[in-house]
Amino acid sequence: MADTETLDDLVRRVDPDRWLASRFIGDAAARADVIALYAMNYELARVAGGVSNALMGEIRLTWWREAMEEIAAGKPPRKHPNVEALAASKFDPNALAALSEARFTDLDEGPLKDEAAVLAYVDGTAGALAVLAARRLDPSADPHAVKGAARAWGLSGLWRLKQSGRDRLPADWTQADVKQRVEVQLKAARGEVRGLPVAAFPAVAPAALARSYAAGREMGELEKKARLTFAVATGRL
Repeated sequence: MADTETLDDLVRRVDPDRWLASRFIGDAAARADVIALYAMNYELARVAGGVSNALMGEIRLTWWREAMEEIAAGKPPRKHPNVEALAASKFDPNALAALSEARFTDLDEGPLKDEAAVLAYVDGTAGALAVLAARRLDPSADPHAVKGAARAWGLSGLWRLKQSGRDRLPADWTQADVKQRVEVQLKAARGEVRGLPVAAFPAVAPAALARSYAAGREMGELEKKARLTFAVATGRL
């Protein structure tokens, strides 16, 4: 993160899909909190790909976990723009610490062993992130209402990660397997998101792009905007 780069600038650069979805958050304070959350997610997600060994990764993830635990204990936040933003946010710092803990799985060698392991990983990362964002946007949001959408998004993300050279999917999974599983989760999501408050929908809106990503198709910004706008306007994925 450059010295002059804001958290909003950072998320726009490194997580453009979630950033686009965040533009549909009307409350400025809530949007800023969600952006800080997405910025932390980026910091955690990039650890495994940016270290030469697991020990270094553990040190970095522990730094984030302890930074959140210190906030929970009422200590002053560490001098880091993202940590300070999260300390000022309405998120439960213990839940943020759990996000850090979930990322230790990224440091394991080899792929996740089976579907149960994949879904557990997705629920602890993309799923937990979506729950935090949704409940920040509307505290009445039911965590179960984001489950399918977050799983579809997380699965498509693992496929994209495989295409970039970091394969975490079970060895026998093909693209067809990923596409089929994404469809299953999107089908579940269609019913689940009906119970999601309108204000919280931007937390799951990126799942509207999951089908294309699972099919190996990248989209231009205009198409992404159109799909996200339709999803938010209709409450449909």
